[in-house]
Amino acid sequence: MDILDDMGITEHVNNGDGFLSKVSLYKGLALIALAQQGKPPSPKLLENFIQEFPKPQLGEPKELQSLKMQSVQESPLILSLTLAELLKKDTIKVELIPEKKGLFLKHVEYQVTTERFTVSVYRRYSDFDVFHELLLQRYAYRAVPALPPKRALKGVLTSMSEREFIEGRRRALGRFLNLVARHPVFSEDELVKIFLTFSGSDVQPKLRDACRKLGDEFMTCKYATQAKDYLPADIQSQFSSSRELIRNIHSSFQKLRDRAERMAERSKENATDLLMFGKELSSLGSDESPVPFLASCKSPWAALRHSVKGLSVEFSLLSEKAAQQGRREEDDVVEKLNLFLDLLQSYRDLCERHEKGVLHEHQRALQKYSVMKRQMMSATVQPKEQVSVEQLESRIVQQENAIQAMELRNYFSLFCLHQESQLIFTYLPITSHILGAFVDSQVQGHKEMGEVWQDLHSKLKSLFGDGNGRSPPLSPK
Repeated sequence: MDILDDMGITEHVNNGDGFLSKVSLYKGLALIALAQQGKPPSPKLLENFIQEFPKPQLGEPKELQSLKMQSVQESPLILSLTLAELLKKDTIKVELIPEKKGLFLKHVEYQVTTERFTVSVYRRYSDFDVFHELLLQRYAYRAVPALPPKRALKGVLTSMSEREFIEGRRRALGRFLNLVARHPVFSEDELVKIFLTFSGSDVQPKLRDACRKLGDEFMTCKYATQAKDYLPADIQSQFSSSRELIRNIHSSFQKLRDRAERMAERSKENATDLLMFGKELSSLGSDESPVPFLASCKSPWAALRHSVKGLSVEFSLLSEKAAQQGRREEDDVVEKLNLFLDLLQSYRDLCERHEKGVLHEHQRALQKYSVMKRQMMSATVQPKEQVSVEQLESRIVQQENAIQAMELRNYFSLFCLHQESQLIFTYLPITSHILGAFVDSQVQGHKEMGEVWQDLHSKLKSLFGDGNGRSPPLSPK
């Protein structure tokens, strides 16, 4: 219908309902053929054709197929990946090497294993540090996740042990690598491949050399200088609204993570309490002190205390189940929340880099250019030496070139920001994964502990029953 409109044919073939009948379609094709011959399309011309209407030139089928492919091609600004596709890109495990494991050793090493490349390499924290620094240089306009600190900050170890700090850092390094390896742009970069696969001891020089040859993303991306053409007209308002929404999401997920951490900690504390409860029962039942004669006439304690000692086995098992519950909550729920929070924080850091970096430099360059223009106007009004005027003109040209380059980088920064915003929303369905893991951990934990409690309940009936299988009341009447 668009083609017919362009040629002025629609009014001659349209039935008024927006659809073409078979006859109208044939008439439309015939009128197109007449228009291609340079004749004004008119139904009267068709009256001269008794047997066969003229045929329009529709081109080769290959050309039509190519046209079809072009029409459905998406803008490079759009990320068309799903969460499942992102998660399938790679899964990376980071483990402390057992023989090197220690507290704040100078050369703690990590074994990094990638499923995508099916290889394991060994890395020190300094390797991670250099890799992160180079990623920021190459992808200043992307959401590069932060690294965990190398050392504990003052006061941190008052609330955790050094071993807990090292374990937390290992987990954070794993989250960092998984986010990088699953990023639609980072995952295809040579730097990432070198870090995950290069087995030589000189990985840092290898990374630096590669980064030097590659340059930053603006210099290598084919869309960098055309970014403005792909951006929507209201990109600034879209950026502002996305940033505010993501800030709110970040705040909510932080609260969810804090609650999940408290629940995992309570499960661990519950495990400790149950274990201590069982130990006290064991201690109580192990007391071999003789029972006084008068007391032994009225109480079966002498016989029962050995049974009380045996109950410590069930409480030890309950403690183990509670500890497993805590680990499940930590590994399956808290860790997934932390992964998404790391991504959200990297986006917020990117927004700050955009405003304090490219945007700020652009504004400062414009101010400098304005000062130069005023100086130039002053020089033309008040004649000065020809050399100084020419120097000022040269500086203005240089500044204009610098501003043009900054404007291109600013648009490219917005282009990348728009894509990174899409990445955040692509990751948002991970909420269902987190909730599913949370519910599964609770169901499994309660089921396992319920079975042990039920066994303990049956055992208590047989131990403390009144002879008829009835257990005593839980509280005095």
